[in-house]
Amino acid sequence: MSEPSPTPARRGRLLRFGGAVVVLLALAGYLTVQYLTGGPGIPRCTVVSGQSDDESYDFTPEQAVNAATISAVGTNRGMPERAVAIALATAIQESGLRNIRHGDRDSLGLFQQRPSQGWGTTAEIMDPTYAADIFYEHLAKVDDYARLPLTVAAQRVQRSAFPDAYAKHEPDATLLAAALTGRSAATLTCQGPADATVTGGADSVRAALVRDFGRGVLAETGAAVGDADAPASPTAAATASPSTAATGSASASPPSTTASRTVTLPVSAVSATGGADGTTVGERGWELAHWAVANSASLHIERVSYAGREWRAESADSEWSPSDTSAGSDAKASTEEVRIVTGQ
Repeated sequence: MSEPSPTPARRGRLLRFGGAVVVLLALAGYLTVQYLTGGPGIPRCTVVSGQSDDESYDFTPEQAVNAATISAVGTNRGMPERAVAIALATAIQESGLRNIRHGDRDSLGLFQQRPSQGWGTTAEIMDPTYAADIFYEHLAKVDDYARLPLTVAAQRVQRSAFPDAYAKHEPDATLLAAALTGRSAATLTCQGPADATVTGGADSVRAALVRDFGRGVLAETGAAVGDADAPASPTAAATASPSTAATGSASASPPSTTASRTVTLPVSAVSATGGADGTTVGERGWELAHWAVANSASLHIERVSYAGREWRAESADSEWSPSDTSAGSDAKASTEEVRIVTGQ
């Protein structure tokens, strides 16, 4: 005897339920794609090759901030670009460049380091600056790491159950390292709205610079706050007293609202005092400029200019363009300074 057919009411409920499931699955798929690739209104960052090979890597602002931190910590330790590429490939594999609070057993953070294995406390490992620093500390102990295959060097630090997993991320990590260390000029861009959940401004930019590069980045470059609409003197900024550089104030009086929007980083003397061995002034300048763009969403950075090129958050294509010399002092066509203009 056959089963009775579903009643019209039951069929209606089944159809509504099935329709709801289809809609939810479609929405989940759409949001996943938009988050990973960057859609309308969703911030996205891209790094391209400095060569004519059309290679590129797309990533999110969250990933950009973490990548910039990893690179800055490495160069601040005097590590070469190859070390930065190894660290970035490792973090892409281990966490997708996200500072996650979960993993295999007690693994945590960007590099999935384990407190039980002596990598540090939970709080330390969840600090991206500390996590990157301890990674480089271990990498530096690997004999001839710069000449080893990337996946071998990473594995000797990580001791992963999947020793060959890092190799597939080498092309993307190499692109990122070239841009974030400054060797590849004007190759990193971000687009989309700033993160509305955080407060930006020049003070936040200086704090983030110290977080990633150490306090020496302010004293070293004479970091100063200037008026976004008036010329800033590189000489005055470079000769600012330590107290002025630390506070970012261009004078003893509190800066005006407009003045507090701009951070000027002279880089003319950097090659002698900062960066990895052999780092040129231009490379250091592009390192700082790309760092600022990578942090643009979280720090509400609107413009970054260096060496006659300018990036604007409001630009539709978000590319580095020739500076408009009629637009103001942040269009400085030299390698003497990086200018960062915030929206707050």
